[in-house]
Amino acid sequence: MSDILFSNFQLEEDTEYFLYIGELKNYGLNTYLKEALSHIFSRKFDFIAIVPDVFEQYDYENLIVINPHAKTLECQYGTHVSCRVSSEEFAAVVSKDRRIHSLIKRLLNRQEHIYIYMYESIPEMTLDEIPSISILGPDKNIAKQLNSKIYQYQHLKDILPVVDFRICHGFDSLIQTTQELSKSWRNGLFVCREYSAAGVNSIVARGIDDIKDKFNALDEPYLISRFIPHEHDPTVLAVVAGEEDVYIAGVADQRIEQGTRFTGSVFPSVLDKKIIERLHEYTRIIGGWLAREGYRGIFGCDFLVDDNDEIFFIEINARKQGTTLEFCCTLEQSLPSGSPMLPELEFYAVTEGLFPANTVEMKSNPKDLHWGTYNYKIHGTAQTDGYIPQSTQERQAFKKVAEGKLKKDFLILEHTGCDFILADGAFIARIVALGHHRSDVQQGLNQGRKTIDLTIIKKLDSEDSNE
Repeated sequence: MSDILFSNFQLEEDTEYFLYIGELKNYGLNTYLKEALSHIFSRKFDFIAIVPDVFEQYDYENLIVINPHAKTLECQYGTHVSCRVSSEEFAAVVSKDRRIHSLIKRLLNRQEHIYIYMYESIPEMTLDEIPSISILGPDKNIAKQLNSKIYQYQHLKDILPVVDFRICHGFDSLIQTTQELSKSWRNGLFVCREYSAAGVNSIVARGIDDIKDKFNALDEPYLISRFIPHEHDPTVLAVVAGEEDVYIAGVADQRIEQGTRFTGSVFPSVLDKKIIERLHEYTRIIGGWLAREGYRGIFGCDFLVDDNDEIFFIEINARKQGTTLEFCCTLEQSLPSGSPMLPELEFYAVTEGLFPANTVEMKSNPKDLHWGTYNYKIHGTAQTDGYIPQSTQERQAFKKVAEGKLKKDFLILEHTGCDFILADGAFIARIVALGHHRSDVQQGLNQGRKTIDLTIIKKLDSEDSNE
């Protein structure tokens, strides 16, 4: 049983609660969901967030922090350590924690049902096996299958423009196939494990040595695709309620560094209107396929656009995207008052298989909102000697910029704190920049990175740490 590192939740009378289980970066989505549930059920809802993020301080309400590695690493380094936990391990640990089970019993004595809200539905979450508990999101076993890159390419190759690819069943097959393809795919090969996100389990390889260094002879399935030189990596956020009911939230431009490392997104996309329309069309085709597979809820699609304006499918994320909160904030300022936001659309998609009657897609950008995100990730190990006060006002910042009360703004979110060791792969902070021009956004992101840099005293056994 892992230690509870922090807890400040308080239950209020005449209030029903749902549980959010996942990283703190998605905390803000829950405010939209609690408002939707309060409206749908005509009673007050709130949430308790169970997160793995180890920070110096927490300016968040109703929080429980559980991290199975924090105490061990603290003993190893002699100080506080921030480290990431895989969503699978975290879900499994939370599912078995007796104090979480005790909280659930306490809540079920007050209310008839408990929803669990997650960034991604995964089989390792088993709390929904308890009577009167359900995951408010896609079916976890269907989502697991659909997140397989191999499954995606096998089923979409005949209905979408997909990059040339091969499937390798094992490391030896990967090496042999690489030797064969590298002669004809001279721009490189994109190689990834079956389950991959944000570039963690993937590489643009120029030869066998690159692959051996990255995958260390792991004997499992791999997907190899032809690397196409390109400038644009658009991502589309959507919700599917049925085969003919696919809601497009918007298109953003991803920032991909070193070929595979996702570091953030920028909205609106710089792509031509006709390309945006084709991206919408392809995403609706994908949404229809997902619906036929039994998937309901929020999903994202990544594409590339080559130098000839040809679009190629890259992957589906059968889960929420990193831009989900920013798109909620954008839709709130752009759509008619009372229009359902993404968590409400997902609720209806999952529970009813349809969208509410007042659903409206964003056809333009009436407030001329521009925004960008940057995930500052550590590669290697680093140490902090400063802190940045936590901002929880992202939604309010969007409102102020949309209404013209601010010309531009940037926020540094979820900064770890002072005197911390940052383990390899940990995030020290996240930046969101806003304005009415892309230059405003870039200026804010640059200033945010410089500010975060000042809190890092040294980088230990690290290459360039910025991601």
